[in-house]
Amino acid sequence: MSAAGPPQGANSSPSGGSAAAPAASVGAQPTGPLAGVRVLELAQIMAGPTCGVMLADLGADVIKVEKLPGGDDSRGYREPRVNGISAPFMMMNRGKRGIALDLKRPEGRAILLKMVRTADVLVENFRRDTMAKLGLGYDVLAAENEALVYCSVTGFGRDGPEADKGGFDLVAQGFAGLMAITGEPGRPPAKTGNPVSDINAGILAALGVVAAYAHRLKTGRGQLVDTSLFEAALQQTYWHASSFFATGASPGPLGSAHILTAPYQAFHASDGYVNIGGANQANWERIADVLGHPQWRDDPRFATNTARMAHRDALTAEMNAVLATRTRADWIARLDAAGVPAGPVHSLGEALTHPQTLARGMVVDLVHPEAGPTKAIGCPIHFSRTPAAVTRPAPRLGEHSREVLRETGYTDPEIDGFLAAGIVADAGALC
Repeated sequence: MSAAGPPQGANSSPSGGSAAAPAASVGAQPTGPLAGVRVLELAQIMAGPTCGVMLADLGADVIKVEKLPGGDDSRGYREPRVNGISAPFMMMNRGKRGIALDLKRPEGRAILLKMVRTADVLVENFRRDTMAKLGLGYDVLAAENEALVYCSVTGFGRDGPEADKGGFDLVAQGFAGLMAITGEPGRPPAKTGNPVSDINAGILAALGVVAAYAHRLKTGRGQLVDTSLFEAALQQTYWHASSFFATGASPGPLGSAHILTAPYQAFHASDGYVNIGGANQANWERIADVLGHPQWRDDPRFATNTARMAHRDALTAEMNAVLATRTRADWIARLDAAGVPAGPVHSLGEALTHPQTLARGMVVDLVHPEAGPTKAIGCPIHFSRTPAAVTRPAPRLGEHSREVLRETGYTDPEIDGFLAAGIVADAGALC
């Protein structure tokens, strides 16, 4: 199922340098390593769709099965919108086909069961037992297709005392301790600016799917893959958890500073912030030289990492006083020349338009049938033989219902009957 050449919208290769990737061709043949794998995505908003969008970028045929009425709840996010279409929905669902199906009706459930027979993977992010209550739990679907990889993303996992709780990124970050280590000391609890538990849960789900699919290739058997927002947030605490396990004390927030080493944080230049990573003794000594204070090397407050950690406030104050005398570009040039890891603290706009971002194909152009020209984040994984690509914009609600049902074995008169009865919807009927 690979095309003769990279389709439009393909991420640039690691060695390539280019502007934003060209607009995706709707329906272009996937070239990624998962080309030929069919995924049913019964998920909405972010965690499950993150899994689906990654699998789509890697070449899988991801069919988004949306509820009726309304579809994915993120379609209703009012701001920002592009020509009336939710920008968040378009971001999380490009690369997928879409079918709108009423799973609360027996006919809708029968359609899904038939689709499962030819699917490789099913991803859902409902509360525990929601699918089972619909008569579509893992045991039922596995009976239809024993090779099915079934991936469940919940708030807290499928067992344990909190298993029945719903999950939101904010709740998971607080529960997992992330909000206790984020932000500035002495300030109220803060979550990360991005929904890290949602996104990481989707990444973990995609990793679980790929691992289970590799097992299936060897054995012919599928399995249940289970992860959660809570675990995805807790996994982000590796360094901080090591400190707690070693000392029994819970770390607190440090702003941009590091829990294990100094100097390793954002410092203030004359025109903005610059990150400087003095993560080892050699880099620290280079920093002292670049900032024109070689005597800091032997200062008992700063001579070792242990001393620098104990006197981090004094170190930060002295470095900021020097760094404030020049621009961040000037300091970065000097630090780069000395081999010290450093970089600007960009606005998101600066990051998304930076030449490095564009050279890596991390911004792709798409043309949505209603929103028009849009941009999306590209695939952050690059392959030398099977390039990842974004091959289509996010689907309109039910855009591919008829197409998918035909592939599933239904005739046009049967499909017309489903549409007339409201069991299935297509984009034309919903316009």
